[in-house]
Amino acid sequence: MSGRRNDNRGAPPYPRALRLNQVLRQIVAEELERLADADDRLELVTVTGVEVDSDLRHAMVYLSSLNEGSREALGERRVHLQRLLGRQVRMKRTPLLTFEVDPAVEAGGRVEDVLRRLRDSRPADTATPTGTGTGTGTDADDDADADADADGTGGLPADGTGSPPGP
Repeated sequence: MSGRRNDNRGAPPYPRALRLNQVLRQIVAEELERLADADDRLELVTVTGVEVDSDLRHAMVYLSSLNEGSREALGERRVHLQRLLGRQVRMKRTPLLTFEVDPAVEAGGRVEDVLRRLRDSRPADTATPTGTGTGTGTDADDDADADADADGTGGLPADGTGSPPGP
């Protein structure tokens, strides 16, 4: 099972296989949520997808993160999860579960790292545009706007007419 998501050597996935992947994902995710209450190593483990081989002998469970502690806990609970699948899903064979980090999550993390480095490497003087007050273009205009509103009227006359002063 190389790659991620429906790599069936160029053949399109069958709707039955897609449904089976979703059912297995749901069952495994619900059970891992229950197991996380008893085992702290499984607290932050999220199932992002499941891929079953066409012969139903193997199923790859993709997780959002997988540290050494959670990998060990999943290894201890693998047989329990397989037994649960065998009871809840009517299949010819119960697949052997293997657990891996979702490559899509890893790729997204790498993209975020690149974007963060780009943002951090920008010179400080280009990080914010000049004249950000009212957007009129110059800092002098922004200062004049601030002086005009110093009385709290928003530049309107104090007579209460609501009309701005003439030119």
